[in-house]
Amino acid sequence: MDDLFADLTWRGVIHQVTDPHHLPRWLATGSRTLYAGIDPTADSLHVGHLMAVMLLRRFQRRGHRPIALLGGATGMIGDPSGKSQERNLLDVDTLRANIAGMETQLRALLDFDSSTAPAVLVNNYDWMSRFGVLDFLREVGKHAPVSVMLAKESVKDRLERGEEGISYTEFSYMLLQAYDFAYLHEHFGCELQVGGSDQWGNITAGIDLARRLRGAKLYGLTCPLLTRADGAKMGKSERGAVWLSPERTSPYQFYQYWINVDDADAGTCLRYLTELDSEEIESLDRSRAEEPHLRNSQRRLAEELTRLIHGDAGHSAALRATEVFFGAEIVHLDDRELAEIFADVPSKSLRRGRLENGGLPLVDALVESGLAKGKGDARRTIEQGGAYVNNRRFGDVDAKLTASDLAGETILVLRKGRKNYALLRFTE
Repeated sequence: MDDLFADLTWRGVIHQVTDPHHLPRWLATGSRTLYAGIDPTADSLHVGHLMAVMLLRRFQRRGHRPIALLGGATGMIGDPSGKSQERNLLDVDTLRANIAGMETQLRALLDFDSSTAPAVLVNNYDWMSRFGVLDFLREVGKHAPVSVMLAKESVKDRLERGEEGISYTEFSYMLLQAYDFAYLHEHFGCELQVGGSDQWGNITAGIDLARRLRGAKLYGLTCPLLTRADGAKMGKSERGAVWLSPERTSPYQFYQYWINVDDADAGTCLRYLTELDSEEIESLDRSRAEEPHLRNSQRRLAEELTRLIHGDAGHSAALRATEVFFGAEIVHLDDRELAEIFADVPSKSLRRGRLENGGLPLVDALVESGLAKGKGDARRTIEQGGAYVNNRRFGDVDAKLTASDLAGETILVLRKGRKNYALLRFTE
């Protein structure tokens, strides 16, 4: 599809638009500047942020100029949208570290060196820090009707919670974000704000404030939040949020999250988060309906997103780790990688000295790990070809394991049969 708005509509990534009749024609008549804001509540983006970031990326690929705003100022307050209680306030040093982490990721996802529409990265602390309280109230606050702010869903929901309510600090968040839009319009020619559907109130507040302050005509567009078919937020694994930082969520864990997405969610994720064209996505839809056991949609989704976030090297590492879990011989992996791959496998710690003085008998290792009920069971397993060390078959009942058999620095991976794994960790 050549038409951006038509493509966004087909993908289902348009939730609300301030001017649905005029906006598509307006976008088609020239290069526009748009922005999305992200508060630095952590030192990494998570998959929930991908909805807004991918919107910026899609717009840029069609010739529009994206601005990524990191909320150094708004992050000090906390957005009440979608929150049932007050956020914890972050200190300045934490916010700076978080901004640095997110900036690195945004620079990898948007093109800041484009010759036609280079992306821009801004921090709203740069202009908000110049205001004193009285100056802000006089110059900005007097243009924001309280009745309009009280009517926003993010405020109404909190006010209806009785004693919890909403503090003046969080109540003022809307006005700060509204001023961001007015500021970016004045200094960067920004005319469109995009964000998640929970940002609708903040976006329309910015449009209203810019009209009152500058007589500007601005636009807003929101995308759906990233949720599963059952309505629960997507981007949470058993170990917590799925982050874009490899230090927080490894490429293997990231890949595994997408490879395990339900069939009911796979088509939506392909549309929302990848840049695959409609023809390929619809082909994957048919494959999912006719041959769901092949999981072609999930494999393609995991491949595309892992390459996007972690590059070819990260994707290759994720594939190697996946192959190891399904039986490939273990080579060139460290303890951290092994611990991630076999995170749900039973493990036991032994003294490293057990590997010395001739080594630890394989029979004993199987018993110690819990894979064999006793030495007789361990011997039968080995004799029948069902004992594996680091996914390599050991058929000698008299075999002994030494430090040279470790898969990583301290870990030995044992397997009985095709799927029963256990780890032995050897410590000093």
